[in-house]
Amino acid sequence: MRITIDDDWTATVTDDPLAVSPRFDFRDFRVRVAAYADVEERGRFLLAAFGSRPWLWDTPDELHFDKAGLELVGAEFQIAGEAAAPEDCARLPAPPPVRPGGLRADEARDFHLAVTSELCRAPGDTALTCLRDLDVLDEPLDTRIGIAPDVALLVQHGAVVGWSLTDPARYLTTGFAAPDPAPPAPATRLLLTDCLDLITTELLDEVRDRVPAALDRLRALERSLRERREDRHRVDALLAFVADLVEDYATG
Repeated sequence: MRITIDDDWTATVTDDPLAVSPRFDFRDFRVRVAAYADVEERGRFLLAAFGSRPWLWDTPDELHFDKAGLELVGAEFQIAGEAAAPEDCARLPAPPPVRPGGLRADEARDFHLAVTSELCRAPGDTALTCLRDLDVLDEPLDTRIGIAPDVALLVQHGAVVGWSLTDPARYLTTGFAAPDPAPPAPATRLLLTDCLDLITTELLDEVRDRVPAALDRLRALERSLRERREDRHRVDALLAFVADLVEDYATG
């Protein structure tokens, strides 16, 4: 199967998805799928790869391919900062089964993978689906290509139109750190939903406008995160963002 990523740039689906687990960096609100563990390793990784990558003021989503074998070796996706309306999310077509697979570039040259603009949250935030635009909701998807555990590219009319992360709570982390291999605690899942409610709704604007009720809700969320004893690696990933907001808008 051949898919289009950027106008005339294409890749062929292979039978070899990436084995590395995704890392949901909540503070940066992005998902990383790659083996590098710090900035230095990332730099060396990029030197050996081509694909879609930041350039000057441009910050696209990233797919990286090995220069020698042309195989997909990593990805970074930015999550849209505002969730689509619930009525739009309800129109999300029933997704086809995930087909695990990697990608092989049809030619070794860079391309551009625009960031998605629409975020659809599944009930209970069991999945985050990021779409190119809401027009994607008008027709069914062709397929979902599972390029890594719980990470899939969404394909419609032969082109990539978005991506999804299933069970985002499992992969919560900060920076380049690997996620906790143990399953997330039920309380962590609820806290993730509370944090996503803060980030992806008008509540964030109310915090920035210092609306008293919104600041009270922000402080209460920070207390809940600080007081949680279990699953600290994931909880600290949520707290990193919330604590920054408290410091910027709810102190003094």
